[in-house]
Amino acid sequence: MLFAALPQEIQELGELFRAAGHRLALVGGPVRDALLGRSSSDWDFTTSARPDETEALLRQWSRSIWEMGRDFGTIGAARGELKVEITTYRTEEYDPASRKPVVKYGDTIEGDLSRRDFTVNAMAVSLPDLEFIDPFNGLQDLADGLLRTPVDPGQSFSDDPLRMMRAVRFVAQLGFEIEAGTADAITRLAERIEIVSAERVRDELVKLFLAPSPRRGLELMVDLGLATRVLPELPALKLEIDEHHRHKDVFVHSLTVLEQAIALESAPGSGGPCESPDLVLRIAALLHDIGKPATRRFETGGAVSFRHHDVVGAKMAAKRMKALMFDKETTKAVARLVELHMRFHGYREAAWTDSAVRRYVTDAGPLLQQLHRLTRADVTTRNKRKAATLASAYDELERRIAELAEKEEIAKIRPDLDGAQIMEILNLAPGREVGLVRNFLLELRMEEGPLGEEEAKRRLLEWWQQR
Repeated sequence: MLFAALPQEIQELGELFRAAGHRLALVGGPVRDALLGRSSSDWDFTTSARPDETEALLRQWSRSIWEMGRDFGTIGAARGELKVEITTYRTEEYDPASRKPVVKYGDTIEGDLSRRDFTVNAMAVSLPDLEFIDPFNGLQDLADGLLRTPVDPGQSFSDDPLRMMRAVRFVAQLGFEIEAGTADAITRLAERIEIVSAERVRDELVKLFLAPSPRRGLELMVDLGLATRVLPELPALKLEIDEHHRHKDVFVHSLTVLEQAIALESAPGSGGPCESPDLVLRIAALLHDIGKPATRRFETGGAVSFRHHDVVGAKMAAKRMKALMFDKETTKAVARLVELHMRFHGYREAAWTDSAVRRYVTDAGPLLQQLHRLTRADVTTRNKRKAATLASAYDELERRIAELAEKEEIAKIRPDLDGAQIMEILNLAPGREVGLVRNFLLELRMEEGPLGEEEAKRRLLEWWQQR
């Protein structure tokens, strides 16, 4: 039997609860993933025991207990590498004006399963007898690749609006389709997502971005009206295409760039591959052109321009990510990539000096590998000759970066003289002037490469006297 190979520690836990007169069942994602032949690190259980009773039983099973989810009926424990979370049968619903669910305990596992988000997550396996429990035909929906709510979708999404975000996330993660009535309910209730905290919405977005195929989930977010509420910059990319098609469909282009960036994550590049999946790269790829709607101009002769959309887009990306409560480091990295994504086109139009190459690397800093991939992914033209020309130009830029890196440690560019040397040569005390001098020497280093201490000292004194 599929679930007969459960760890012995899990079987012991089931025996412990049964001996105490309580039911315990593995539930939700772990059951679904096992049926799909996927591994899962989650061990989520539901029980008839109340939280205090669950805690007492877990203390017989483990010395490591946590209670952070007690307000929601959840107690966690660890035994070696095994971590479990056990939640009392429950129902939960939202007050229309509240961001937090109201938790009520239930009495049956069937009632508990009815409050799950989708039928494919409303299956359970009781312990220790391994009885398969499927009151809402989730197994058939799993086989059909269909997302459907156990109860009326209007009620389900009203009770917990975040389930609407989970629906599009599961499409991206599992490749499923949303059942028609369920999709209609999302469209009808999309505005309810606004009562959910930004942190919970962000967490679902992150899971969607890191999924194997985020494009379809993002398309559904737009089609069903969710993106208008949580990521309005995305549907705004659906610019009206002028009759002569002088610019691309920016929405479709952005999704294509995202797919191409994902394909490049593990590809070798200057300095090595990115991690995969790379959250920063994926968000930047999707948002890289969000400044275009605000900067679109129709020029004389019918041409369309988007001047400075990179700078405008960087500010918009940072603002949206802050609203979604992303951490500062991720927000800063995404905004910087959006700001820099057009920089390469200056190289393509006119050969760069070594100084320009140094600045490109220095401005990208630790994001250089992501910038390489974002820039390459941003080529979606169907003109094969143009695409080949752009790829060749970027190959040349990466080659020059590698050559300069080998000669100069380009990624660690510093002035030829440090702060202590500057103060000694010019007889300065620590302060603003030392910083100004350091910036001069850094500019000199960028323009001309390594000078050596003696030449840097001579040039510094010459500049200082003229100043």
